[in-house]
Amino acid sequence: MALSRSARLAALTVAAASFCLIAASPAPTPGSDGIGDPYFPQLGNGGFDARHYALDVAYDPDTDRLDGRTTLTARATQNLSSFDLDLQKLTVTKIEVNGRRAGFTRTGDEIVVTPRTALRKGNTFTVAVTYGGVPEALSGPIVFGSDYGWMKTPDGVFVACEPNAASTWFPSSDHPADKATYDIRIKAPKGLTGVSNGRLVGTYDTKDGASTVHHWRETKPMATYLATATIGTFDVKTGTTPGGTPIYVAIDPVLAGSNSVDVYAVTAEATDYWSQVFGPYPFEETGAIVDDMPQAGFSLETQSKPIYSAVRSESTIVHELAHQWFGDSVSVEQWKNIWLNEGFATYAQWLWSEHKGVRSAHDSFQAGYDSRPATSTFWQTKIGDPQRDTMFVSAVYQRGAMTLQMLRERIGDKAFFKLLPDWTRLNRYGNANTDDFIALAERVSGQQLDDLFDTWLFTTGKPSL
Repeated sequence: MALSRSARLAALTVAAASFCLIAASPAPTPGSDGIGDPYFPQLGNGGFDARHYALDVAYDPDTDRLDGRTTLTARATQNLSSFDLDLQKLTVTKIEVNGRRAGFTRTGDEIVVTPRTALRKGNTFTVAVTYGGVPEALSGPIVFGSDYGWMKTPDGVFVACEPNAASTWFPSSDHPADKATYDIRIKAPKGLTGVSNGRLVGTYDTKDGASTVHHWRETKPMATYLATATIGTFDVKTGTTPGGTPIYVAIDPVLAGSNSVDVYAVTAEATDYWSQVFGPYPFEETGAIVDDMPQAGFSLETQSKPIYSAVRSESTIVHELAHQWFGDSVSVEQWKNIWLNEGFATYAQWLWSEHKGVRSAHDSFQAGYDSRPATSTFWQTKIGDPQRDTMFVSAVYQRGAMTLQMLRERIGDKAFFKLLPDWTRLNRYGNANTDDFIALAERVSGQQLDDLFDTWLFTTGKPSL
């Protein structure tokens, strides 16, 4: 049937408009090799937004070899001709994009992936990476001089990755500004337990009966450094807190009876108390992983169940659980904002002592203030931007907590204890920075607070009271 003149004109107009849209669309270009963090310029990757990681890892403690397949689901944020992934040391054998073999090259810790066809902005795609090797822990001044990341233990592995070691065991966009949900399947020799984030959704033996797979699922957005795949022999206790939150605590039997702290009981109590002070618990499960790893002189707030390298004190447990709100649910936008994690969790320790009737937060502040003379190097760190190699010095923790006590005394308890749950509610599962917190504190209190934050976060020297 012949088209009328008006119909032909309409069709030509639509075609011309479509051609203009295509012509106006930017040509595909490579995604950047970093997310733009001044402390870690090549961490994270540009050009896409990570949405979900499916991690399948198989570990042999006898050889220390890890074999893995990571399938990342992401959304392109530009027209992409290629994009980067972060992966340290391990060898990549195959990469597929949307089910088709893709080309890749490597420069240091950057894997450059080139799909067969360009990825259009706004489209969701998958990239599956097959890789393996012997993971190497990282070392250096960043984490108290201790090794961190993937660390071998007598019966398995201890995995604690802050700030930049997630990419020692899986390819990723390894920066907290690019959060995603996770499925983590851990295959290990039968008799060992693989413990990870979220909730355990399945356990099964392999066909040959030699190995067991533990499948964990974290349905809430998580920063890469908070992911763990800790493997070993564990005594596991599960249940619910008095407030109704599911709880999973795994403790290396070597540590049984080595300390008077009841990790399960403290975890349950602190989870419920912080839910009253900071707002509803943000995840599906709480808990702890307590491994025998004396070489790691630290604990870490791995999402949903902090990991401890020994049976730690009650104060340490409440600190790591406070991080579930401050650091895990509300994550830093850049690593220079680390006081928003560590200052808040340290202040939570002071609040716990106050709650228990041991010492008020004011007295904790005063004791720390009085014990450090003006000549102490403690007062020389600008904790609002502490610099990469000193981002975990004690001042970030203690002066961060002092800042919050000064804020509390300035604006009063009513405003302060409204501010904390408002902060976690407004930034739930997202990222935030210091300016965001200052703005909210001023809005909640109705006061102008620049002088307080300038003095305590961005000025060296011992502040006068």
